[in-house]
Amino acid sequence: MSDSTAAGLPFLKGHGTQNDFVILPDPDGRLELGPAEVALLCDRRAGIGGDGMLRVVRAAADPAAAQLADRAEWFMDYRNSDGSIAEMCGNGVRVFAHYLVRAGLAKPGALAIATRAGIREVRVAEDNPDGTPGLITVDMGRALLPGPDGIEVAVGGRRWPARHVNMGNPHAVAFVDSLADAGDLFTAPLTTPAGAYPEGVNVEFVVERGPRHVAMRVHERGSGETRSCGTGACAVAVAAARRDGLDPAVTGESAEYTVDLPGGRLVIEEFPDGRVEMTGPAVIVATGTLDPAWLGVPAG
Repeated sequence: MSDSTAAGLPFLKGHGTQNDFVILPDPDGRLELGPAEVALLCDRRAGIGGDGMLRVVRAAADPAAAQLADRAEWFMDYRNSDGSIAEMCGNGVRVFAHYLVRAGLAKPGALAIATRAGIREVRVAEDNPDGTPGLITVDMGRALLPGPDGIEVAVGGRRWPARHVNMGNPHAVAFVDSLADAGDLFTAPLTTPAGAYPEGVNVEFVVERGPRHVAMRVHERGSGETRSCGTGACAVAVAAARRDGLDPAVTGESAEYTVDLPGGRLVIEEFPDGRVEMTGPAVIVATGTLDPAWLGVPAG
């Protein structure tokens, strides 16, 4: 990290349906965070703890998003808990937007957020009468259902066919009889054919709960099992719709699915133009300052 952190580094902790994140405000892009430092921040015993890290930086101040600065002021630099870089995080976008409004950097209503998967349009509802944050809707872009065909996932010697859905990041969606079939999900389920996902894949296991209502568990690449995955919920809803014979591009009618996750509930809607919207909550639970000594930089 740079010496600019010597006086201590402000942070926040937030979650979206219990998919939790360390939030680092860095508007001018001065922080230099390597994979080891991100992994330490996200460590649940040695650090703050989180499924990932959200660095809040102006798009113009980060080379990864500078080309998007004319369309979005803020860039969500998302890292998995092992320090690896990811293209997108649906729950993370909601928490990111909630932070911007809470910090006075944006107003409730419509705003655009830059990510490595492109611009995400977000609608932040006004707070509820009881003071709790309003729900946040994210335009997650268009789902792609590319090949290869014949994808399978395996856990403990059992195998299931899976559907490849790309939501800016790759997903393999498998429908199973019981969520217990997924095992402990500490390690990534095996996916075949070999080489189908050279950069890794998020794997979702899905069961029925009712008409257009499913429940899921997920192994997120770079993080293990998480309590929720926004892009995964979108992938699951699209895969469930196709399995149910629903394709909004063909019927001209949107398809809405309720997706239950271990950490809460998301509502996913796919529109005839291919766009997928996700609606759910976001919460900031704590703020603080990282100790310079723990960071390993000299006191300023």
